[in-house]
Amino acid sequence: MSAAHTALPRRRLGPTGLLVPEICFGGGPLAGMPAAFGYDVPAERAVETVRHVLRSPAPFLDTAAGYNGGEGERRVGRALAEAGGLPAGAVLSTKVDRDGATGDYSAAQVRRSLEGSLERLGVDRVQLLYLHDPEHITFEEAMAPDGPVRELARIRDEGLAAHIGVAGGPVGLMARYVATGTFEVLLTHNRWTLVDRSADQLIDAARAAGLAVVNAAPFGGGILAKGGAAHGRYAYREADAVVLDRVRRIEAACDHHGVPLAAAALQFSTRDPRIAATVVGVTRPERVADTLRLARWPIPDELWMSLEGLAAPASHWQH
Repeated sequence: MSAAHTALPRRRLGPTGLLVPEICFGGGPLAGMPAAFGYDVPAERAVETVRHVLRSPAPFLDTAAGYNGGEGERRVGRALAEAGGLPAGAVLSTKVDRDGATGDYSAAQVRRSLEGSLERLGVDRVQLLYLHDPEHITFEEAMAPDGPVRELARIRDEGLAAHIGVAGGPVGLMARYVATGTFEVLLTHNRWTLVDRSADQLIDAARAAGLAVVNAAPFGGGILAKGGAAHGRYAYREADAVVLDRVRRIEAACDHHGVPLAAAALQFSTRDPRIAATVVGVTRPERVADTLRLARWPIPDELWMSLEGLAAPASHWQH
């Protein structure tokens, strides 16, 4: 039996009690967002990819209301409908988003966002619901008694979401949300990778506060899977010369040990005991099995020692 079809051990997702595989498949690229990812994904191919995820040893999907105006959730919903609903043992997370046209991120918008998600996904509740990209409003606005965080907690209290989390970028701001005691899961992205270690202290803080940590975008948007020559963008924008140089040096170290760059980038996250699951975007059905093979690729300790000093300087991290 190949590594791609071997059952993955489940990890406890912190206080949620959910048992999840170490790999979670992300729905951002599947939504068809060329402005963010540099390419489009046809709807039928995306749905077929979701079918493969649901049948894989890692049936864990993450999407969001804001991915291409809800198109990401619609594509996931099509696959779920064909499967007769979420299969036993599968885990689905989505995210409430601000209004893409007006920027509204009020409590009412959180409620509308959830209602749209439930309709598009074809479910009556979700297992895990994140507050998505709260950096677009102030922390004070988010935490107001009549604000979006309180509404998210109310949604959990009503049973429409079993568990809630916060998913965003800036590590200082995310640390403030972690410290509120409201959330069960932190999702950080592009900030704990082979080249960017911005989220190190944030991850420690989340674990100390009892939250589960989900780490997204271990490939930095593609450069740590395809290499600097093939993909010059990190975290959805052009990578600077220092980051590109470090990626090339990381590539060379991997080549020396006969290890695919993508395997090292993925396992940098999955081997971290603080991280419950790692979110990887895929855009083709065959990439599901490919990702699971990368997660099991043998990597010698000597390579990890070589890679330790190759991260970009802190001045070139996302923060």
